[in-house]
Amino acid sequence: MSRVFRPNVFTALLVAAILVFIAVAVTVPVETVLVVEDIETDEQYLTEPVSDESTVGLEYTHSVEKSRVYDEYRVDDQTLVNTRMEFESYGWGLPTGVDVTTADGMFVYEPSEPIAQLHSLSVSPGQTAGHTLIIDDHRYDLVTATNASDVCIHVEQRSLVERIL
Repeated sequence: MSRVFRPNVFTALLVAAILVFIAVAVTVPVETVLVVEDIETDEQYLTEPVSDESTVGLEYTHSVEKSRVYDEYRVDDQTLVNTRMEFESYGWGLPTGVDVTTADGMFVYEPSEPIAQLHSLSVSPGQTAGHTLIIDDHRYDLVTATNASDVCIHVEQRSLVERIL
């Protein structure tokens, strides 16, 4: 006499629970990261954890003025909000006609309202400019990390499966 397999309620619930867990693991974001990726190939050079209110800075030497520039952004959900600029001298691309203060020999512009809320930031790291990416006080040589390739910097939320892979 052969036995017929009949799934019981416990087995059905267990299978349903496993399927729900898999669906959640695939879709629910568990980690927010700042990604630096190649504009042409989408190769990811840097992927670093961030959270809302994390500070992301870009420090470089101005191509014309040959002076230090620092752009600061705050992570806000999946955007980068420009909150501060520091520069040693006025030049092309730097703010004019706005209220600035001075600190430690630098002009400092801190807008009362965000001047830009970006989903991505495009950067062309170069040897002369010496681009450095600063994430919550951790410094990354962007020129070396990207082999001086044009990059897109943006914030992503990743699921558990993406984090594992």
